[in-house]
Amino acid sequence: MQHSSIHWFRKGLRLHDNPALLAAATDCRRLHPLFILDPSSGRAGANARRFLLDALRDLDGSLREMGSRLFVVRGCPEEVLPCLFHAWGTTRLTFEVNTEPLARRRDAAVAELAARHGVDVIREVSHTLYDTERVLALNDGKAPLTYNRLQSLLASLGPPEKPAPALTREHLQGCCTPCQVSHDTDYGVPTLEELGQDPAEVGPHLYPGGETAALARLDTFMKRTAWVCGFKKPETEPTSLSPSTTVLSPYLKFGCLSVRTFWWRLDEVYQGREHSQPPVSLHGQLLWREFFYTAGASIPNFNRMIGNPVCLQVDWDDNPQHLRAWREVLPSGISPKSPDPPQKCPPAPSNPNAPHQGQTGYPFIDAIMTQLRAEGWIHHLARHAVACFLTRGDLWVSWEEGLKVFEELLLDADWSLNAGNWLWLSGSAFFHRYFHVYSPVAFGKKTDRDGAYIRKYLPVLKDFPAEYIYEPWKAPRAVQERAGCLVGTHYPWPIVEHRAASERNLGRMKAARARKGNESPKRHQAPPAALPPPWLPSSPPGTKREPPASPSVAKSRSKKPKIEQC
Repeated sequence: MQHSSIHWFRKGLRLHDNPALLAAATDCRRLHPLFILDPSSGRAGANARRFLLDALRDLDGSLREMGSRLFVVRGCPEEVLPCLFHAWGTTRLTFEVNTEPLARRRDAAVAELAARHGVDVIREVSHTLYDTERVLALNDGKAPLTYNRLQSLLASLGPPEKPAPALTREHLQGCCTPCQVSHDTDYGVPTLEELGQDPAEVGPHLYPGGETAALARLDTFMKRTAWVCGFKKPETEPTSLSPSTTVLSPYLKFGCLSVRTFWWRLDEVYQGREHSQPPVSLHGQLLWREFFYTAGASIPNFNRMIGNPVCLQVDWDDNPQHLRAWREVLPSGISPKSPDPPQKCPPAPSNPNAPHQGQTGYPFIDAIMTQLRAEGWIHHLARHAVACFLTRGDLWVSWEEGLKVFEELLLDADWSLNAGNWLWLSGSAFFHRYFHVYSPVAFGKKTDRDGAYIRKYLPVLKDFPAEYIYEPWKAPRAVQERAGCLVGTHYPWPIVEHRAASERNLGRMKAARARKGNESPKRHQAPPAALPPPWLPSSPPGTKREPPASPSVAKSRSKKPKIEQC
């Protein structure tokens, strides 16, 4: 039978290693490659939407080279697809398996609609290394909750499948894609403006979306054999002015790059060479991805605290002011609730693409959040630092709020990985060393004592001496004046005192763990912080204060487990 096929692209925006696309082209007389822009899906911001549109344009261009085109339609899939089945005389629908709960419910509904219309449905696994259903079946239907357990399960399955061949013209012989002269008008890739997004909100175009860019980036890194073999994720630098990792995660998220292709290209590089091992190697990073995909596929309410059986139930504060200070950025040189800057500082820029800054008063944290909002990507250790700061480290705001912000701002905001990492970093699941806290001052200094990263992303602080770049509130007023930035006027006071906040939060975490889910957590309304905060001395900035307690003193002041600052 010669089919009239729709291949429904969702993730998997590529021609290489796309078995569902190959299935659509098999015994096919008419092929409609389709992407549905569902207005109800996700909360992606401008940078992520630009990346998606890049990927769609690249995919359309690749299909043109095969004599086909991409059809982009807007609407709810459950409403759009039955109309297209009728209009296009469809007999077969193919798509890649999506393990996310909402997507699985949607796909089940679509399969039921397809059956009513006499349309065969073919689903293929290619967004993960393994079929998560097989992995879960090996573990009695439960998610493995440790990396080692996942590794033992995967060992019984053997290595991942090899990638499927890329679609070529030969696959499409005897198959046509009906296109009208009005195709670009009727089914073309829209612009950001057409999606209701302000183009002025996008940052620098550092990571163009699409399969072409993904494969080129992969090729560049695979040529660096010594770097690939020696790669250890914890040894990369969050403060590097250019990424110290591959930044292939956005391409994996959208499926512009096949994870199986990445795996086997790494295997080729590793052959005959000494190389790092999981969990820190590049293979290890792909297994972490598999770990969270498997967890997200089977743990109820994985992206929420309530109703999530693996999540610690915590009485997080309801503090919109703290969340806003962590999340938002202001024009560089203007502090919230501050008077007009004096002559020494430039006026606030009106250009939306001009430098912006965060508002927590901790330069390392604010620089990270500024980079995230501008570029859509930050190093994984930078994610650790800001996530810990928002939750158990300093602000005691729910990890669910941080998850929403990352979902909006990250190019690689993958549902399973985003939820899993926030559960981990907030100390809510998987990670139990809740007393291990990232210092918003000391951690950045480990790889960037001079503060070059802060100077890049917070130019208002660029003229501070290295001695004060991480703690500008400690600088004498004369130093602040020479730097053209007065704390409290052009850059905010610290929103909390880190040591006091982290010690208080340690006690709250211990209490939550002692409760063990026997009580429902209560959300506390926290009082607004004052500016300048009350813990600062009344003497002028820069006046010498008692230094933080040494580890030996801190030990004597608290019960075990003590806070481990890093």
